[in-house]
Amino acid sequence: MTSARDDILATMRRSLCVSGTEAPRRAAVEDRLARAPRGVIPKRAEVTGAERLAQFKLQAEEALATVALVPDAEAVPAEAARYLRDANLPATLRMGEDSRLAAMPWGSTTIDVSKGASAGGDLNALSHAFGGVAETGTLAMVSGPDNPTTLNFLPDNHIVVVAAQDLAGSYEETFDRLRSAYGKGAMPRTLNLITGPSRSADIEQTLILGAHGPRKLHIIVVEG
Repeated sequence: MTSARDDILATMRRSLCVSGTEAPRRAAVEDRLARAPRGVIPKRAEVTGAERLAQFKLQAEEALATVALVPDAEAVPAEAARYLRDANLPATLRMGEDSRLAAMPWGSTTIDVSKGASAGGDLNALSHAFGGVAETGTLAMVSGPDNPTTLNFLPDNHIVVVAAQDLAGSYEETFDRLRSAYGKGAMPRTLNLITGPSRSADIEQTLILGAHGPRKLHIIVVEG
């Protein structure tokens, strides 16, 4: 008994008149995976330093996220508290086991912090991004107990911390960092690329926020 996946792949092989076992084709695939060649990099992704940070902020805000810059990690809890207060949200946050977040002075705020993956009942979540892409204002979120994937999708409001030094101009730079940090044989199970809050205009071309995830996305960039 074959699966739908097997049927689809078999149909593709028949249309290409191949079996999938041809040595030259397999060698070409293995070579490409080993070299991980870059594609064409857009001009706006060729930015560094302050220009890269400004480009990331501009693109993220155009995607309906809000962005705040703080001087160091110590300032993150106060900014998170300000955001929750100004948005008239309860002073609660669920976060994973990320050691960078745990080391921040949450005791200096009135925020009630809970730990672990979300089961769907959390209003606010906090995560630390692996990095960001200035080209499109996108956050790169890797899965794991440090930053559970459920926090990316289930709570209504998502606050994400990202270090300015982890911002890249292009997606290709971010993928290079991933390979360097994890190694090709030990990559995280999931990489989520998040640009702004969740939205959809599938029904009558009417934009709906929170269609498949958070209604609001607030990004805190740590400059120090």
